[in-house]
Amino acid sequence: MRNLASRLSLKHLRLVTSIAETRQLSLAADALAITQPAASRSLAELEKIVGRPLFDRHPKGMEPTPAGEILIRNAKICLGQMSAATAELEALEGGLAGTVRVGAVTGPAVRFVVPALQKLKTEAQRTEVSVNVAPSSELVDGLLRGDYDMVLARVPPYIDARRLDVRRGRVEVVRYLTRADHPLQSRQRVTYIDLANLTWIIQARGMPIREGVEQAFINRGLPVPKDSVDTASLLVALSYLRESDAVAAMTEEVAELVAQTGNGEIKELPFKETLILTPYQLIMRKGVPLSPICSRFRDLLITELSPRG
Repeated sequence: MRNLASRLSLKHLRLVTSIAETRQLSLAADALAITQPAASRSLAELEKIVGRPLFDRHPKGMEPTPAGEILIRNAKICLGQMSAATAELEALEGGLAGTVRVGAVTGPAVRFVVPALQKLKTEAQRTEVSVNVAPSSELVDGLLRGDYDMVLARVPPYIDARRLDVRRGRVEVVRYLTRADHPLQSRQRVTYIDLANLTWIIQARGMPIREGVEQAFINRGLPVPKDSVDTASLLVALSYLRESDAVAAMTEEVAELVAQTGNGEIKELPFKETLILTPYQLIMRKGVPLSPICSRFRDLLITELSPRG
């Protein structure tokens, strides 16, 4: 495999990613607008360059070999970088400042990403920006695929952190919300005992807020609430809260946003105990340089994340 990088071409990378997506050589060829014989020759050429099979052929389709998995994963990153480079060049030609693709879990998206983007827009108004809010596992997986320039998330345990450039982030604080006329809103102090038998609007199992809340009950010798509606959708949560006696667990940033925009229909419970979640971080891909506009956004985001004395 000497000089492998110099012998690979974009057509090879596009072919293996297309086969990985379709699991059929004929479908991959159609997707790339080439003939099946041409695709077959290109794959044979690539396997000769690599020196081993990249796919196992089965009656139901083609499955990547271990070597194929490695090449596919890195091909996606390379193609993503090429796509980003093309977008930057087109943006430059059109007088734009470039593109920024950021992902974040909900709380920091509200508190830190939005103000950083607002500042960026005052400096480079025509910058193209995309923001996606999702769980940490989806965000970090997407980052490694090249879908994002940076994410605010937690590093999943199955990810090799050595592949990442991890910067300091923040912790999240959990708040509890109900409809404004909920019976518990008249209390001066609400405890976990008061919440044990309510319906909970909460993240799915394995998610940070869910784990934090359940651990809080366990730490106090209380049974974990069994009645729950699992959702990551803020709209679903608010709609359910308005029409029920349920309680929702949300990060402090989201709770404040709801209080500001909810016309008083949803209120935070007078809960005196503080539940702090594990920190999230600002994460980028190690060894992958940022464009100038992304570097500027990173700096603005780091400033927003910095504690203010």
